[in-house]
Amino acid sequence: MREAVFDREAGYRLLGELAGPGTVEGTLNGLEALAPGFADWIVTSLFGGTYQREGLELRDRQIATLAALTALGGVEPQLDDHVRNSLRIGVEPREIVEVMVHLAPYVGVPKALAGLRVAAAVLRGTERTEAR
Repeated sequence: MREAVFDREAGYRLLGELAGPGTVEGTLNGLEALAPGFADWIVTSLFGGTYQREGLELRDRQIATLAALTALGGVEPQLDDHVRNSLRIGVEPREIVEVMVHLAPYVGVPKALAGLRVAAAVLRGTERTEAR
């Protein structure tokens, strides 16, 4: 059996690339105060483990994550973060919208619409930021 590899430093580096340093510090510090050690576990296992595996490019992982969070529903804060992360690494706004539309027949129109609402809010915020 092959051992799972977890690279804490790579996880924090990747999360910084995806979410930006301000988000990392703000989100992780708040979570650490509430649930000590949980933030480190998330970063190490997810971004230092799963995201480090071979077989998918970062862009593809982000698209899969958008689809999974939209399908799951009820996780709008995390979906919001991953829409932003996807934009940061070059996924086009139209592609993000198409992920949500593509999901409608598979996960249901209400979940696809909820995903589109999150994406629209992020994209509106991004346009205001870029206009400055």
